[in-house]
Amino acid sequence: MAAPRGRLQGKNAIITGAAGGIGLETTILFAREGASVLMADISEPALAAALTKVKSLVPDSARIETIKCDVSKESDVQAMVESQDSWGGTDVIFNNAGIMHADDADAVDTPDKIWDLTHNINVKGVCVVALVGSATPQLAYTASKGAVLAMTRELAIVHAREGFRFNALCPAPLNTPLLQDWLGDDQAKRHRREVHFPTGRFGEAIEQANAVVFLASDEASFVNGTDFVVDGGMTKAYVTPEGPATPAPQNLGK
Repeated sequence: MAAPRGRLQGKNAIITGAAGGIGLETTILFAREGASVLMADISEPALAAALTKVKSLVPDSARIETIKCDVSKESDVQAMVESQDSWGGTDVIFNNAGIMHADDADAVDTPDKIWDLTHNINVKGVCVVALVGSATPQLAYTASKGAVLAMTRELAIVHAREGFRFNALCPAPLNTPLLQDWLGDDQAKRHRREVHFPTGRFGEAIEQANAVVFLASDEASFVNGTDFVVDGGMTKAYVTPEGPATPAPQNLGK
């Protein structure tokens, strides 16, 4: 990996869903680039383990702290943001927390409680979104992603002259616990997804985290209101090539 350049030096960041996956990888890269990071997650034990990992990998990091936050609860989110007032305010928020519930199905079989739970977290919580939603019946999840894409564009335009930028990170299916635990040992279900990757493999969390570093940096000062696609070419593929999969980069948090 290239040596850190201090691209986020002096910036205060909040990362939700920071205890694992994309959130943890992004925290590590933000810390390497000089940012002070408030790691937020619903699980305090997972946060504690993630904080230990970050500090072991970036011992000379600026300020790294944790806070328990349920992004579906306005009071939790308000407390999270206000906790950075003493830091001098917030420069970057990466809305990464989200769920993909096992009981999410099609329009007939998705229970109301699963619809409400998914939208409370993925939309109300302003989750970072995936461009393609889902390829199999997951009605609540897919609808929540479309809602956040639309909301991101609206916020980007309304607040542009206040100096705020809003962009939606749109990843392909990733090699993270959120998806891999859901796929389990079902090889047929796994193959239905892998066949669509031009690279022949799932994406890795660090590949998304690198994109987030760019979007959070001053290098992206004119990038606003975009659906920032980091999917290995999946959404552009009609027929995928044959041959062995490309090598995957190593995640830092493992």
